[in-house]
Amino acid sequence: MISTGLEVLTVGRVGVDLYPEQTGPLAEVRTFAKSLGGTATNVAVGAARLGRRSAVLTKVGADGFGTYVRAALTGFGVDPGYVGTEPSLHTPVVFCELDPPEDPPLLFYRDPVAPDLVLREDDVPWDVVRDVPLLWVTGTGVSVEPARTTQLEMLRRRGRPVEGSGRHTVLDLDWRPMFWPSPQHAHDEYQAMLAHVDVVVGNRAEAQVAVGTADPVEAARRLLGCGVRLALVKQGADGVLVATRGGMTTVQPHLVEVVCGLGAGDAFGAALVHGLLAGWDPVEIAVHANAAGAIVASRLACADAMPTLAELEDLVDSQRSLS
Repeated sequence: MISTGLEVLTVGRVGVDLYPEQTGPLAEVRTFAKSLGGTATNVAVGAARLGRRSAVLTKVGADGFGTYVRAALTGFGVDPGYVGTEPSLHTPVVFCELDPPEDPPLLFYRDPVAPDLVLREDDVPWDVVRDVPLLWVTGTGVSVEPARTTQLEMLRRRGRPVEGSGRHTVLDLDWRPMFWPSPQHAHDEYQAMLAHVDVVVGNRAEAQVAVGTADPVEAARRLLGCGVRLALVKQGADGVLVATRGGMTTVQPHLVEVVCGLGAGDAFGAALVHGLLAGWDPVEIAVHANAAGAIVASRLACADAMPTLAELEDLVDSQRSLS
């Protein structure tokens, strides 16, 4: 354990999510509810909700939303000490449209660039990056400079964790086409990161960009061929493919009535973090990660909707009792 006591450091996107309080297209929505958001941020919040000591390395603007981000992180039990400020930029705002609810369209306000994409080397706590048990990075984090060079240098200095060391570096493929000039550009940057991580998680579309195929089995083979030790390819209603050098298996999803699919993947990630740190079997991790995603999909929010460990265990146990 490092001197800060942190178990997980996530790196990347932060923002303020605005959820419609009425259904229908954005043009007809009258009021919105504010919530903390952003993939890396949600994963840190979800991990804290599961009892892990987490922090997020990111940046906000010098505005009221930036103040809100730090206060919200603190309220969720996430260390805000690595949230920097970029005075010339605004904290991002994201509008969600609940149509369709299972895959809500997002409208990002991150122009001309988001503060989290101007992370520079002097923003990085290098001792934490080196020693933290679990480091979580995203594809979005290398979409533009200077964050691209900074994140790649973080991975290079940390090095790929040794198997059995209890340390992990996780890459969330997090493919957001609006942040990239082209899929090929993203592919090249994903390939650079795959040389340094031991765990990869993403859906079929993200796998297509990262390794050139949306076929879950072939994508997993290619990820393992890059030196990854655990690959999880999410397949929506078809479950999640769990792949290691010892074999592959598909874990079925937990079926729920979807209120908002936004944040379900981040809840999956938080449970993945918890399971990796706990030393669980990969299939057991996926079972709990699916349960976490299902819980958040049945709620309206991201960070605020993250489940507790008791809620996870209750859902997993109830599903097992039916099988």
